[in-house]
Amino acid sequence: MHVINSLLALTKLKTLNKLSRYSGFAVLLSVCLGISASSASSIHAANDSAQSPWQQLQNSGENQDVYFHTWGGDPQINAYIQWAADALKDKYNINLVHVKLSDTSEAVSRVLAEKSANNNQQGSVDLIWINGANFATMSDNDLLLKDWASNLPNFKLTDPKNNPAVTLDFGVPTQGMEAPWGQASLTFYYDSLALDKPPATLSELASWTQKNPGRFSYPKPPDFLGMSFLKYALVILHEQNDAETGSNSRAQLDQPVTEANKEVVLKPLWQFLDKLHPSLWRDGQQFPQSGAQMRRLVDDTELSLAFTFSGPEVPAAVQRYDLPPSIRSYAMRDGSLSNTHFVAIPYNASHPEAAQLVANFLLSPEAQAYKQQPSVWGDKTVLVPAMLSPEQQALFKTTKPHPSALAFDAIKRTVSEPHPSWVDAIMQGWQTRYGVSQ
Repeated sequence: MHVINSLLALTKLKTLNKLSRYSGFAVLLSVCLGISASSASSIHAANDSAQSPWQQLQNSGENQDVYFHTWGGDPQINAYIQWAADALKDKYNINLVHVKLSDTSEAVSRVLAEKSANNNQQGSVDLIWINGANFATMSDNDLLLKDWASNLPNFKLTDPKNNPAVTLDFGVPTQGMEAPWGQASLTFYYDSLALDKPPATLSELASWTQKNPGRFSYPKPPDFLGMSFLKYALVILHEQNDAETGSNSRAQLDQPVTEANKEVVLKPLWQFLDKLHPSLWRDGQQFPQSGAQMRRLVDDTELSLAFTFSGPEVPAAVQRYDLPPSIRSYAMRDGSLSNTHFVAIPYNASHPEAAQLVANFLLSPEAQAYKQQPSVWGDKTVLVPAMLSPEQQALFKTTKPHPSALAFDAIKRTVSEPHPSWVDAIMQGWQTRYGVSQ
């Protein structure tokens, strides 16, 4: 019995020793694994810290949706955005969702409503095509993400230090809240079978309309194109007055409107329209509702002269048979109202990192050159050629333009947009004087 107990004790001791060896191995293994995990974590952190801020943003922005809210009224522009969506899918696996608007103010109102509802992180708008009064409204109400645009790698290609057009929106500093996307100018077009020499200044337009009643009109405000024509007329009228009197009334349009100067500054516009309207289409008692309707009136030969803020729209319409082949485009000699358009990110965007990747791609030489092709969109690039490599510059070489397209060097002089606050002043004044019976 004593021998049996001794054998049991010896067996137990061997078992304990064996377990102790395994326990020691387990502890050692745990320590090693802990050190390995710690090392891996440290290496991962070191890799992250070694990456540039843009690389880290790219890692965060890939594989996401971006809801891009833009005006959706032009099939060429819509097709370009779809091209960009396909490219972004391949490049970043970003799903660019094009939310088509009839007016940009729809997106502005949506973000404002979300702020009122305290939705400060999961907004429905990730990126918005914007400029002018809409930008001023969003900026004034703190609805935009700040200090991001100048960090885009492609932003330097716009030469911002020497190109204020990419840092000012209708004279208002963008403060890094917008990335430039393109440039546009007011472009006129006419039926060359109806007239040989179109009017090339505002004064000539007034005289031509009186001699050819019913052959010209403009869209009813607040339509964007109608407002653009009124702003062009207001600027030119003040420039003419300054040239005649030696005054500097034009400078007031670069400043916010005030109750003290509103009527005085707008008076020349009302005097001009009072004389112009009786000679317009339908005696100025009715107006087209949009640029598209104005274009149809030209196609139906009711109008001989019209205009657009998207010059490439004209040859595209001719090629679609929406305008006759006799159409020709031109720029006003006394100046073309011009501006830069931008993209911005709302302060509460659900995918701000991915939206910045989209904005940077839209600024790339590849995307800008493709967009500038007349057959694609024809939107003038915001990139400065001197900032591009020879290979990048080569992307912008184009073939011979369509006969109806605006000549490459047609715009001899541009005029800048008035301060955004003048838009409401013009619109309210127009509605009061001419809009009641419309």
